[in-house]
Amino acid sequence: MFTQLLVNGLVTGSVYAIAAVGVSLVYGILRLVNFAYGDMMTFGAFAGYFANATLGLPMLVSAAFAMIAAALLSVALDVVLWRPLRLRRAGFMGLFLASIGVALVLRQAILLVWGPQPRAFEINQFKVYVLGDVRLSLAQAATIVSATIAILAIGLFLSRSSTGRVMRAMSDDRALAQLSGIDVNRVIVVTWVISGVTAGLAGVLAGLVQSTFDPNFGFQLLLPVFAAVVLGGIGSAYGALAGGLVLGVATELSTWEGFAGGVDPVYKPVVAFVVLIIALMLRPQGLFGKARTV
Repeated sequence: MFTQLLVNGLVTGSVYAIAAVGVSLVYGILRLVNFAYGDMMTFGAFAGYFANATLGLPMLVSAAFAMIAAALLSVALDVVLWRPLRLRRAGFMGLFLASIGVALVLRQAILLVWGPQPRAFEINQFKVYVLGDVRLSLAQAATIVSATIAILAIGLFLSRSSTGRVMRAMSDDRALAQLSGIDVNRVIVVTWVISGVTAGLAGVLAGLVQSTFDPNFGFQLLLPVFAAVVLGGIGSAYGALAGGLVLGVATELSTWEGFAGGVDPVYKPVVAFVVLIIALMLRPQGLFGKARTV
């Protein structure tokens, strides 16, 4: 039972981790709390559904299609909305309110195109892999493999590539990075591309794990994703990965009977925020965040 819950936690945490990276990178470089990210995940899931169920493409190709579609939408929003707002110096609150507006528009557009009924990817929902005491559905196995590859790729990109190092430098001190001759606009575009790709992938994986999804499911995932970002350290991509995995594992293991009978699964979201509160009391800057003085 414990091992099964641990694996379930890794599945859930992987989705949180991938999504949290996209949120954290945007905040670290642009100081934008992207409230529309949950609906970007929804868009990715429905784009993948269109490729899988309507066009009849394999699930792997459909996931790639979703990632590309979400990345294109992310860059288009930057050109049409975020860049003009930055040039007009909209400020933190202006950008935040604009992101709420984008979230509402996206949600209603998805509702208008696909309707309110739940959708499901065309995969075998009943195929199960048995590994010792652990049972994994096809969707869970695909999520773990995909998330592992994605997390390793993101980590290598940020640590080994010149663009990744520049992005981390901008996240630490954007003004200094700009004075050093860094092409800020190019880095911002790359950031939006990565944010869109992670949103598309996280949306597809979340849709697979939940079996069905509707136009509101991304918004329901937004708070745990934000909690993972804060837990890991706001603006830290590595922290976002760690925070997502910690929250996912903690919420699933909280239902284990060995912990004083376990928590009712209904209260798993509450457990996530209890973990967040306790962690921030011990380390206010988050797991990978930097302490700041005023």
